Amino acid sequence: MVLSWTRRNVLRRVRKGKQNQVPDLPVEEIVIPNHFRCPVSLDLMKDPVTLPTGITYDRTSIEKWIEAGNKKCPVTNQILTTFDLIPNHSLRRMIQDWCVKNSSYGIERIPTPRAPLNPFEVSEVCSRLLSASQRGDGIRCVEFVGKIKGWGREGERNRKCVIENGAGVVLATVFDSFARVSVQNHVGVLEEILEVLTWMIPFGEEGRLKLSSEASVNCMVWFLGGQDLGARKNAARLLKEVPAEILVETEGIADGLIEIIKDSIGSNSTKACLATIFNLVSHKEGIAVAERFVELGLVSLLLEIIVDCADKGTCEKALGVLDCICDCKEGKDIAKRNALTLPLVIKVLRVSHLASSFAVSVLRKICDKREEAILIEALQVGAFQKLLVMLQVGCDETTKENATELLKLLNGYKGRAECIDSSLELKYLNKH
Repeated sequence: MVLSWTRRNVLRRVRKGKQNQVPDLPVEEIVIPNHFRCPVSLDLMKDPVTLPTGITYDRTSIEKWIEAGNKKCPVTNQILTTFDLIPNHSLRRMIQDWCVKNSSYGIERIPTPRAPLNPFEVSEVCSRLLSASQRGDGIRCVEFVGKIKGWGREGERNRKCVIENGAGVVLATVFDSFARVSVQNHVGVLEEILEVLTWMIPFGEEGRLKLSSEASVNCMVWFLGGQDLGARKNAARLLKEVPAEILVETEGIADGLIEIIKDSIGSNSTKACLATIFNLVSHKEGIAVAERFVELGLVSLLLEIIVDCADKGTCEKALGVLDCICDCKEGKDIAKRNALTLPLVIKVLRVSHLASSFAVSVLRKICDKREEAILIEALQVGAFQKLLVMLQVGCDETTKENATELLKLLNGYKGRAECIDSSLELKYLNKH
């Protein structure tokens, strides 16, 4: 394998920006020795490890191979009776020496890899973290949480070890413990735990229960309205893991989620908030929360998201929430009155099967046979043609039924609708 490391390239980088140019030297290409390359990725190995079959691979590559469900050695095709990975220190030192020898070509020496995190270390830190929390020692807890955060930063392998050895349950327990005492007095440790918990999703049942306690949920809602941007994002991501039946009873949840969406602090945060709102407004006891969301201007926010959205997943979530909001009388009335509702909902038909399902459901709810103006407007912005095409392409049974009913309803007004170019009505909107 030939790498793009050449003496000419190095000299060009060094001399870049200088007026006096030195004539280019002959190009010298460097070839990685075959035994320094991983048989799976064909790249230079950074952390060579040997399987029981005697073949050496880069640790990251062979771990991904094994995690994908493969139970044979990629080279020998032998069935692996054990997945022990033995560090090949001799080969690693040879690779490092080769990197140093060729440093003039711009090759950097690979760092000596740290020893993999072991379960005992995780258990020990978790035990000490629990003890410190029981003493109310927030300072020591921050130290231990920082240790876990540091492990997570070192790579996916360490994260997996941390999660598999129960750190998520411990962190959720400690979070609940400090939230019960005083959020304001323990902001530091609570923020640190929130950040670490975000890469432990999904949690086990025990961790979810701790995070769903009244104290924990109120604490996360408190962070939603705080000043720290990171804490707000993390709280938004974690709240979507809390069951809706608990959130519907939480004071201030609607206000906090709306503020996150209004502030546009990140696409992931917006998606997390939309997922939580959907869980709330689609819950059988969520009608009061839905009305509160309508009061806070959610319908307009959803339409703004759909207008500006380039991400299919976010668009689907916004449409799903709008569909549920239209089950509420106040929400449906506001959606009808908003000039963007019909053109936008019709525009997103066929963006995806899920988006189409939600869009057709919204149209079915706001296209009332008693309101002629809405039906004529729907025809003018191309609803009839799009619904026909969608039926021809195919959709699920519920969507098909709704689309058929809409077509029957619209058909009676086709002669009364003005023939206009619907693309002119939508020229200010994003394309599919």
